[in-house]
Amino acid sequence: MKEQNNTQQDTSQNVNEIDLVALFKKLFDKRKKLYKAIGIGVIIGLVIAFSLPKQYQVEVTLSPESGTSGSGNMAGIASMLGMGGMGGLGEDALNVSMFPEIVKTTPFLLEMLETPLQTKEEETMILYDYLDTQKRPWWSHIMGLPGQAIGGIMALFRDKAEETDSIQKIDPFHLTQEQSGRIGMLKGILNAETDSKTSMTKVSVTLQDPVAAALVADSAVVKLQRYITDYRTRKAQEDYNYLTKVAKETEQDYIKAQQRYSQFMDANRNVNLQSMKAEGERLQNAAMTAYQIYSQMETQRQLARAKVQEAKPVFAVVEPATVPLFPSSPKKMMILVVFVFLAVVVESAWILFGEDLWKSVKAEMKKPKE
Repeated sequence: MKEQNNTQQDTSQNVNEIDLVALFKKLFDKRKKLYKAIGIGVIIGLVIAFSLPKQYQVEVTLSPESGTSGSGNMAGIASMLGMGGMGGLGEDALNVSMFPEIVKTTPFLLEMLETPLQTKEEETMILYDYLDTQKRPWWSHIMGLPGQAIGGIMALFRDKAEETDSIQKIDPFHLTQEQSGRIGMLKGILNAETDSKTSMTKVSVTLQDPVAAALVADSAVVKLQRYITDYRTRKAQEDYNYLTKVAKETEQDYIKAQQRYSQFMDANRNVNLQSMKAEGERLQNAAMTAYQIYSQMETQRQLARAKVQEAKPVFAVVEPATVPLFPSSPKKMMILVVFVFLAVVVESAWILFGEDLWKSVKAEMKKPKE
């Protein structure tokens, strides 16, 4: 039995070896077809590689502060001044993991579309208009012909005045098709990623003009910093504005009470009546109470102002935006290798299996029906 098993294994191994040798021999015999496939793959790869427009990528790396380092200092100052009830000094709802989502929000993108920029040829325009100048490969124009034809027909029935107004003034609640397309294009070129381990945020912009890419990346970082700062300081700023208003009101109340007391004392300087003394003490106590209230409100106002400063996040720009010297894509050599490989694989599959299968199908089709 063992000898029979060994014999069967040797036979199957020989068959596999013979099959592999036969396959390689078949490919070698028809190597001219493989050469033609390689040539076709080279031509297609070169056409596609040189048809794709050059893209320049700019990356900016941010290292944001967590936003809780100043909480202990503020609590200490508040307790020293007898203001132990100062709340809201802990960590807020904003987290660094939200940065990529913020960059993709419609309000942020609409603000980015209004960014003024300059191209390598020193042309000045806003980002909304620049996106319309982005070059596309020739096959995208062919595929877009039906849509352009439909759009041209619809444009004949569209009010020109309304179209001009929609470009000049963007309503976030009711976007036009063109404005929505610009936002979609901006989402494709603007990207943000946050490393959960280091909390570093990398903002990248990819455009066909290197100067424009650097300007858009720098503008995106500035707007992101301002957006986060406004978010973090909004509540503290509202509290500070309210306390400033109340402090001014209490100051006016204190000044009026002090004036009433001074005027009463000046008018009754030589009067020795007990009722006058009691009235004078009452006005003096009212002025002192008004001063204490004003002093407390002024202390709270100063703490609120410090809280606004403490709430502002600090961003360390680890890698600033710079104008790239070389394009990041297309990678022409990689495209060429991929298409040559695909051409060889497809032609080899056709030689080994496709031709025989096609011949058998044709033979079956030519058989007379019984």
